Amino acid sequence: MKVLDLRCTHGHGFEGWFASNEAFETQLAGGLVECPVCGDTAIVKLLSAPRLNLGNAKAPAEAAPAAPSQVPAQQLSPEARWMRAVREVIAKTEDVGERFAEEARKMHYGEAEERGIRGQATPEQTEALLDEGIAVMPLPMPAALKETLQ
Repeated sequence: MKVLDLRCTHGHGFEGWFASNEAFETQLAGGLVECPVCGDTAIVKLLSAPRLNLGNAKAPAEAAPAAPSQVPAQQLSPEARWMRAVREVIAKTEDVGERFAEEARKMHYGEAEERGIRGQATPEQTEALLDEGIAVMPLPMPAALKETLQ
C-alpha cells in the first residue's frame, strides 16, 4: 500500500492511498484522483519521506497522532475546518434533495415538524425563500462527501 502526499492546483493538500505507484499513475491519467475539498483533478504528487520500521521505535500509543476529531479547530487549516463543518452538517441534517424549498416552506408555516434539512435550490427559489423570511444558507459540498465511502 502506497500513501502519497498530493496537492491540487488550488493548493489543497491531502493523502491518497494506492495499491502501487502504477495504480496511482493509472487513476491519475483516468481523472479518477480528485481533491476532496474542491474536486479538482489536476493533482500532483509531492515528495515524501519513506516510512521506516525500526525496532527501537516508540510504542504505538506514544507515536500515534491525535485523531482529527480531537484536534482543536483553531489548529486545523481552513480547508480542514470547512470539511469538519460540512461533515457535521451532513451528520445532523436530512437530505431532502430537490424538495428543499418545499420542505423549508412547510416547516416555516407549521405544516411540518421543524428539523435540520439540506438539499438543492435554484437561485430563484433561494431568493423567494429569503423574501418570505425563511433563513437559508448555501453550503458548497465536495463531491467526495456526497457519496457513500466504501
